[in-house]
Amino acid sequence: MQREIPVEQIDEVRFRIPRDAAHGMRTDVIVYASARLMEHIRRDLSLQQAMNVAMLPGIVGHSLAMPDIHQGYGFPIGGVAAMDWKDGVVSPGGVGFDINCGVRLVRTSLTAREVQPKIHELVNQCFRDVPCGTGGAGPVRINNEQLEHVLVHGSRWAVENGYGEPRDAEFTEQGGCLEEADAAAVSARAKERGRPQLGTVGSGNHFLEIQLVDEVHDEAAARAMGIGAGQVCVLIHCGSRGLGHQVCTDYLAHMGAAMQKYGITVPDRQLACVPIHSPEGRAYLGAMRASANFAWANRQVIQHFLRGALRKVFGDGVHADLIYDVCHNIAKREQHLVDGERRDVLVHRKGATRAFPPGHAELPAAYEHTGQPVLVPGSMGTASWILVGAAGAMKETVGSVCHGAGRLMSRTAARKGRNAREVREALEQKGIIVRSETRDGITEEVPEAYKDVDEVIEVVHRAGLARKVARLRPMGVIKG
Repeated sequence: MQREIPVEQIDEVRFRIPRDAAHGMRTDVIVYASARLMEHIRRDLSLQQAMNVAMLPGIVGHSLAMPDIHQGYGFPIGGVAAMDWKDGVVSPGGVGFDINCGVRLVRTSLTAREVQPKIHELVNQCFRDVPCGTGGAGPVRINNEQLEHVLVHGSRWAVENGYGEPRDAEFTEQGGCLEEADAAAVSARAKERGRPQLGTVGSGNHFLEIQLVDEVHDEAAARAMGIGAGQVCVLIHCGSRGLGHQVCTDYLAHMGAAMQKYGITVPDRQLACVPIHSPEGRAYLGAMRASANFAWANRQVIQHFLRGALRKVFGDGVHADLIYDVCHNIAKREQHLVDGERRDVLVHRKGATRAFPPGHAELPAAYEHTGQPVLVPGSMGTASWILVGAAGAMKETVGSVCHGAGRLMSRTAARKGRNAREVREALEQKGIIVRSETRDGITEEVPEAYKDVDEVIEVVHRAGLARKVARLRPMGVIKG
């Protein structure tokens, strides 16, 4: 039976688990949630996992939990923690198996009125042009030497090789490339798994979704992004595929064996970690950055083939421009104010999105006055949101917010008693066309398997971490 965890309510959208709640905690846990969301959060082990994160060596600030938090591997999904750059640790469990899983939002020059009569045709064309599923090969054939370049240069490689437009890198977090990526730190097995998968969506909760702008809440920010009510956008959600999964698997084994050497003990072996500047830590960070670059190249290639699908259905005059691409499984060196002092930290975001406010030096010029676009998918039957980062995120959450709605049900529970054909038909009655490589791709991702994304967004909006810009409604979905 799960033990009762002492949770104090700070205000309507913030809760605290004090550092004296368990032996070994070095800091408080701060949870961003409504009272109703807290009821859901208490049902799994995610709060205990956030407490375990608070025990890691070198953690600074708080162990943070976003409103979409749910149980994960080591860190909870929806967890954020910053480690001191000099004395802290790095943990693959704080990034996850799908390194740089993230979302890319593309605006089109089409309206819902133009797309609706051809939505079946468009969904089918996207399904043909963008492979989905667990192990499928992608449309891009690269050799080992080319893969090395992908791992070092990320989406820049894709653009330079004809899979995109020069402006795409400008509107990708970090320019679509993390420096100091080390292709040599990626195992041969990881490279073997990833090489044929460039340009593929994958399985699970990954998708390509055709959406319409349903509501606009911030006209100025929407104008800066080039969107308006009734416009059609496409959201791409995927990551580093088998390559990133293998990198995480490899380094969890390395770190589990190395912790004793550094005198590190953790409350959960899934939190295996090593000092950032140890040989194992530097190797993992090099391999993780390379995996992140692969993921950015992957989403860039997918956008290229999406552009082709749109032109096949609507003609050469259609435009598909990148609004932004942001990752939500990553560990990055950043500077933040911690207890009033500016410090170099390694921010672990596990199912959490960067949310930098207006004026931040890393923003594209187009978003200097609005803040960084924050892209939050919901479920295939509900909605997704565009937010922009706000000053509160820099003050409280090392520039981070939620990444999605957050699961309520396990995939096994979601599948139980459900028929894929019936789910597909029910969605079609709502005007949502779904194509999936497998039946499980539909039943595991039913809308009721997720929390209410609108409520999740309301929490971060009211907490001052991000501002609402627009709500997007699905028209067509392709899945693995």
